[in-house]
Amino acid sequence: MNPARTPSILVINGPNLNLLGSREPAVYGTATLDDVVRLASDTARERGCTTTAMQSNHEGEIIDAIHSARSGSDGIVINAGAFTHTSIAIRDALAGVELPVVEVHISNVHRREEFRHHSYISAVADAVIVGAGIDGYRLAVDHLAARLTARPSAAGAAPLPKS
Repeated sequence: MNPARTPSILVINGPNLNLLGSREPAVYGTATLDDVVRLASDTARERGCTTTAMQSNHEGEIIDAIHSARSGSDGIVINAGAFTHTSIAIRDALAGVELPVVEVHISNVHRREEFRHHSYISAVADAVIVGAGIDGYRLAVDHLAARLTARPSAAGAAPLPKS
């Protein structure tokens, strides 16, 4: 990362997250995807970073966004939705771009169906946040921003070395 450039975080949302606010509100709450994007953007701005957000229901579009992040972003926050549990291709793309990654899930996937308990992404993520609702995005952006700007995070943890 060029020290004169403002650090940029790519926020990726996978399948069905465009339905936030109306899809299973007992599980995912009533906040919308626009609320998620605004929360991530506001958090990044407060920490001296910028965000770019994308949502797709298509695995290839998510992989293309990850590949593009290699030259335009300094870190990635990803909620890959159901692709978390099925996509080795997304996992490999994240590993291949060699950027810090934080995996986010709005619900606590470990309290849900058995098939949701395994994540292909966790093994290549620097941090995993589950069950914090949309506040998980704030936590994820805060973590990456602290790391990218070399300032201690709100939790007091020192930034980790680049993966």
